[in-house]
Amino acid sequence: MSTIKLLIDPITRIEGHLALYAEVDAATRAVSTAKTTAMMFRGFEVFLRGRSPEDAIAITSRSCGVCGAAHANASTRACDAAAGMTPLPMGNVLRNLAYAMTDYTYDHPLILNMLEGPDYSELIVSKLTPSVWQTGQQTPAKYSSIHGYRTIADIMRDLNPIQGRIWQLTVKYQRIAREAGVLIYGRHAHPATLIPGGISTDITNLASLLQEYYARLSLLTAWVKFVWAIWQDLYEFFRDHVSTPDGQPYALTQGKTHDPPVMLAGGWSDDPEVYSNIYDEAGGDWVKMYSLLDKAYNARWEKPGFAIGHEIYSPNPTEIQLGYLEFADSSFYEDWVKANVAPPYGWLKTDPLGRELAYGTDLYKYHMWNRTTIPKPGAINFAEKYTWDAEPRLLLKDGKIAPIETGPISQLWLNTLHATKVEVDNHKAWESNGSQLKVYLPGGTVNPDLPPGTAEELVITWNLPKYSTTMERLLARAVHLALVVSLAWANLLYAFKLINAGKIQTSRPWSYGKWPSFSYSFGWWQVPRGNCMHWLVQQNGRLANYQYEAPTTPNVSPTNNRCTDPWKGQCAGPFEMSVRNSKVTEEVPPDQWTGLDLVRAIRSFDPCLACAVHFEAKGEGGRVYNVIEKVIWNACSL
Repeated sequence: MSTIKLLIDPITRIEGHLALYAEVDAATRAVSTAKTTAMMFRGFEVFLRGRSPEDAIAITSRSCGVCGAAHANASTRACDAAAGMTPLPMGNVLRNLAYAMTDYTYDHPLILNMLEGPDYSELIVSKLTPSVWQTGQQTPAKYSSIHGYRTIADIMRDLNPIQGRIWQLTVKYQRIAREAGVLIYGRHAHPATLIPGGISTDITNLASLLQEYYARLSLLTAWVKFVWAIWQDLYEFFRDHVSTPDGQPYALTQGKTHDPPVMLAGGWSDDPEVYSNIYDEAGGDWVKMYSLLDKAYNARWEKPGFAIGHEIYSPNPTEIQLGYLEFADSSFYEDWVKANVAPPYGWLKTDPLGRELAYGTDLYKYHMWNRTTIPKPGAINFAEKYTWDAEPRLLLKDGKIAPIETGPISQLWLNTLHATKVEVDNHKAWESNGSQLKVYLPGGTVNPDLPPGTAEELVITWNLPKYSTTMERLLARAVHLALVVSLAWANLLYAFKLINAGKIQTSRPWSYGKWPSFSYSFGWWQVPRGNCMHWLVQQNGRLANYQYEAPTTPNVSPTNNRCTDPWKGQCAGPFEMSVRNSKVTEEVPPDQWTGLDLVRAIRSFDPCLACAVHFEAKGEGGRVYNVIEKVIWNACSL
């Protein structure tokens, strides 16, 4: 048996720097070993200590030039909870409207069409899998009435970078989406208007602001119909016409993650009334308001929770986070527990409601409220430590420990299992029944750049898949894009209702430095790459500890030995698991393999390693390998 060893460094068309080392059986084309290395150190947690809690909104936003609003929103929710204060209904609506545009409607198409799309373009498909290209030329596009393409090959041709029309339109419409969000945020990628308990957007001309938003939303609604139709056609093509070397449908098996799946979602789009009312119910008491967080999170217009397979383990973030732990077995950090480095306030053993962290086990010191970030640089050694990404794991109430996957597919997964619907006035945004989800997009959305079919009403049906695979993740992103735009319409209608009722104020009375003597909290907010999670502990208006995870953190987690059955042999992040469960389909000799299927699997998550302070190990001493038979320094050349 011959083993091909691949080092793809860097993986391009992602945010940040990520390398992949893989070993592939040349005969079966199956991957036997997969390791991802993130050579970046963030370190924001170190210099946040001692600052005012509200500063974290602006500072953590600077983690990344793309998902700055993601961190700012998660941090804002953590600050809301620690201050015991939430916005008035119009404040919640404006927060939702801005985020729908600056991150989701801007980012999802960019990810699909410009970062992941080239992997399915004529340039790459015709070169590395010519039989697939030939089949695409002969396969009619099912959704031609919406996107206008006659065959699958026509779609692939317009996914060619720079020259392809899909690529070019994506450049145009990501700008329009950001314009809509900046009307409220003031700027992007780092919002200037998010504050604890509200939003500081100038509402002097609110009606005009919403009119400008509406004009862009109408164009973007036609655009997302176009994008969804393209990716629905590509998904069905790879499901029905493309197979792996062992004869399995490409879309249903390639790049599979865990079995059973482990899906985490935070939800987003706070219900304007429910999130506002928990402040009144709590009477300004932050502990009382913490007890109402699950009510507010579950009222979100996209739903939170952790699912194992097709069952919800828990829909309640305050309960889930009791077991949310982070280890440093395989990552370049000092184990703060073994070093007995407690946070300044000592080891927290319970949440604000008195419930035991880690369910009373000795692992409570690995909870995020107890974490201390202690960098420990070293050489890459796959038998020991090999990445700057830590190892999030979820301790369950029965003592089992699970890995974690998050992303658009996890959000649709939880939405579907909640079996509910979201409707404002006569606009039904989406509904689900436990196994199927439907998204409703309005008609009348004329866009001169796009086929007439994009002006019609559209109902999109998404069936809950058995597993998370490469193509399932791509399809989920396209469906989620449509769902977000439908929620933008729902929020806009709600804004009109509030204006008609004279309820245009946005924020609670708040001043800089207004904090309890001691409080601690968390904020979760679902973003394009997954669940963005922030944990905050403050004393007398100063941060005693601040820990947060970028959305990619659970997905790019390295392998460790913490998991229990049924994940004992799958105790790696979804990136590594998806590569392990991929097979090479390139129609070239093994010594010419580029790793296309492997980077397709990783790119389908839309990695973001740029949520970091750059700390790069350079030189031959920075990496330890036995034999590398093929080094691919630039995967973008595929």
